[in-house]
Amino acid sequence: MQRLINESETSTTVSELCAEYRANNVISKDEYEYFRVKRGLRNQDGTGVMAGLTHVCNVHGYLIDDGDKVPDKGRLTYRGMNVEDIINGCRSEGRFAYEEVVWLLIFGKLPDKRQYNRICQLLYENRELPEYFPEDVIMKNPSRDVMNKLARAVLTLYSYDDDPDDLSLENNMRQSISLIARMPAIMTYAYQVKRRHFDKQTMFFHPFEPQHKTAEAILNALREDRSFTREEAELLDLCMVLHAEHGGGNNSTFTARVLSSAHTDIYSTIAAAIGSLKGFRHGGANHKVRQMMDDIMQNVQHWDSEDEVEAYLERILRREVGDKSGLIYGVGHAIYTLSDPRAVELKKQARVLAEKKGFGDKFALYERIEKLAPAAFKKVTGNKKVICANVDFYSGLVYEMLGIPEDLFTPMFAVSRIAGWCAHRIEELTTGGRIIRPAYRALPTNQIYVPLEDRHY
Repeated sequence: MQRLINESETSTTVSELCAEYRANNVISKDEYEYFRVKRGLRNQDGTGVMAGLTHVCNVHGYLIDDGDKVPDKGRLTYRGMNVEDIINGCRSEGRFAYEEVVWLLIFGKLPDKRQYNRICQLLYENRELPEYFPEDVIMKNPSRDVMNKLARAVLTLYSYDDDPDDLSLENNMRQSISLIARMPAIMTYAYQVKRRHFDKQTMFFHPFEPQHKTAEAILNALREDRSFTREEAELLDLCMVLHAEHGGGNNSTFTARVLSSAHTDIYSTIAAAIGSLKGFRHGGANHKVRQMMDDIMQNVQHWDSEDEVEAYLERILRREVGDKSGLIYGVGHAIYTLSDPRAVELKKQARVLAEKKGFGDKFALYERIEKLAPAAFKKVTGNKKVICANVDFYSGLVYEMLGIPEDLFTPMFAVSRIAGWCAHRIEELTTGGRIIRPAYRALPTNQIYVPLEDRHY
């Protein structure tokens, strides 16, 4: 019988292996600069390397003037339409917007009344998971992390598809609608099972209602008494619209396009995109914002003191407090400079709800940090980059006011963003034409083969 390795031996072994790796695997920043490698597929000025073309979305945050980046007001357009106009239009007509955005992103035009009703009906009809799927896939294999469970469940849906590998437009359209519809169900089931198994709390499952739009269906599934207001549902719908898409270059969408270019199945593609979004440098950043804000609220005595708040932000940037990363989470973005339109919209709606739900002081602290962070960043780092609050800064606060648990902050992002992922997958399959395959320069040190007996290091 193989001898079991105890925890102490395992720790020593891993430390030795890591030391061996570090001794033989070093690539310096100087080497990257010498070979003019664009790390992270970024140009020297921080702009993204042009890797493809898309009709789906445009993200605007700066202008180029004589080769220099000039900060500009942020704009987000879906299929050439300003997302603010979509939100305002739907609200003025008393309609939820996420379903309309799903249609717009995939097909390229706003739906007419018949098409809008059709997409709403299709999402309801496809929302239920396959028979015994909740019991066999979710309940029997609970996960502490709902994002992990989302990815595993999506992968497992491959086995429930009679034609999972057909890459035709017709089949991918069918699969896309099915996955967009089912993601809220997977998320809410996974959360309820997590609550029961790991948190030792009661889990409950409510049936989906045909008249509910996606935001309403989610609140219906998460509230024990199934009670929510129209205002709450509209705010969640707003969050979903703002998270639905953000261009082909963001990490998770690029992941979806890379896998699609390899002509793999949609379930592998979406599961990989979920894995990307889970990362703290991407969708998981909203968890970091929440943790940072909890730390600030505990350690800043006077929330209304700009001097005290700014001093603590400077300590965060100097890696003295918080998670010692030196980052003010939720502030700064790869593209947006003067403003992130998603944060602007969320902040506008959050202010109203904050007063109604007794979050006024907390909301004021968020605003104060948003105001003071750029100056603190410049003072401590010496970097003159123009930065603003991004969508992650306010999204967690909005979810908190809606009673959505922190376990679901990033999963809600995924449930929303799958609309964009599917739109980009279909576009990649129909227009891409080549497998995405960037180059990596090899830096080998020439070695000769030495017989095992003669290896003495």
